[in-house]
Amino acid sequence: MQGPVTALGIEGTAHTAGVGVVRGPGAGPFDVLANRVDMLRPPRGGIHPREAAEHHVQAFPRLVEGALEDAGLSAGGIDAVCFSQGPGLGPCLRTAATAARAFAFAASRPLVGVNHCVAHLEVGRVLTDAVDPLLLYASGGNTQIIAYAKGRYRVFGETLDIGLGNMLDKFGIQAGLAFPAGPRIEELAREGRRYLPLPYSVKGMDLAFSGVLTAALTMLGRGERLEDLCHSIQETCFAMLCETTERALAHTRKTEVVIGGGVVQNRRLQEMVATMCAERGARLFVPPRALLPDNGAMIALAGALEFAASGAIPLDASGVRQRYRTDQVKVTWRA
Repeated sequence: MQGPVTALGIEGTAHTAGVGVVRGPGAGPFDVLANRVDMLRPPRGGIHPREAAEHHVQAFPRLVEGALEDAGLSAGGIDAVCFSQGPGLGPCLRTAATAARAFAFAASRPLVGVNHCVAHLEVGRVLTDAVDPLLLYASGGNTQIIAYAKGRYRVFGETLDIGLGNMLDKFGIQAGLAFPAGPRIEELAREGRRYLPLPYSVKGMDLAFSGVLTAALTMLGRGERLEDLCHSIQETCFAMLCETTERALAHTRKTEVVIGGGVVQNRRLQEMVATMCAERGARLFVPPRALLPDNGAMIALAGALEFAASGAIPLDASGVRQRYRTDQVKVTWRA
C-alpha cells in the first residue's frame, strides 16, 4: 500500500487486553492515535488462561469503541485490522483473533497477523531514534535478546525455562504479594540492606531463572527479610540480562540497545542496562513507558509496517500460533 496506513491493533496474548490505533509509515513519523488497555488483576494467585480469555471477551468491545473515539475515527477510517497472532496463551490468542476477524468482516477491512515479540521490538525502534538496535525483551512469558540479520529477527539469547516476569510473579505470589508482583518487588528491593547469594544461571547466550526462584523461596521459608530477597533477586537477574545483552552486542557488532516488555519498566533494570551501554560505548533507547508492557498500539504499528510492505493475510491464514517464534517472521519491511 502506498502512503501512510491507519491501523487498528488488537493485543491479547496473556493477561492484558489492548486496542490501539496508529498512523504510518509515511513522510513523517508514526503517530499513536489511541492506546487503551485493560489488564486482568486476579484478587489472589496468578492468571488462568480461560479466566483471562473471558476477561478479554468482556473488554474488547469497549476497548475498540474507546480507541476509535480517542482516534476520532469510525470503522471506515481504518485501513487494516492487526492482531497478536502469537506467541501466547491459546484461549487469549483465540479471543483476540476472533475480535479482529469480527471487526475486519463487519468493516470490510483486511487482516494482518503480528508476532507479539516483533511488535515489542518495532515500537522501540520506530518511536525512538534507534536505527538498527538490539532488543532486550523481558516480560512475563518471554525473555529474549533479539537483533535483525539477513531478513529476519534472530534470537541471540533467551530463557531456557520461564520468563523473568513469570519468575517474579511466582515468587511474589508465594510471598503474599498481589499480581503482578514486579512493581511491588521493585519497591521492596529499595529497602534491601544486604545481598543474598542466588544462583547465577547464564549458559552461553541463554539464561535460566527457575534456580533463582527455588533458592529465593527456600530463603524466604527460613525467614530471610523479604526486602533483602527482592533486592537480591533483582541484582542477580538483571546482571544476567546485562551480561548476555553485552555479549550479543559484541557478537552482532551493533551499537544500540532498545528495551521492551513489562519487566523493563523497572527503574533499576534500566539503570543497570544504561551503565552497561555507557561503558561499552553503546546507546540505550527506551520507548514511552505506556508502550513497554503489552498494548494494542505496538500491534497496530508492527502490523502497519507489515501491511505496507506485503499486504494482508487471507482468512485461512489467521489461525493463532501459540509457539510463534520471533525468527519465523519474514521481515519484509526492512529488506
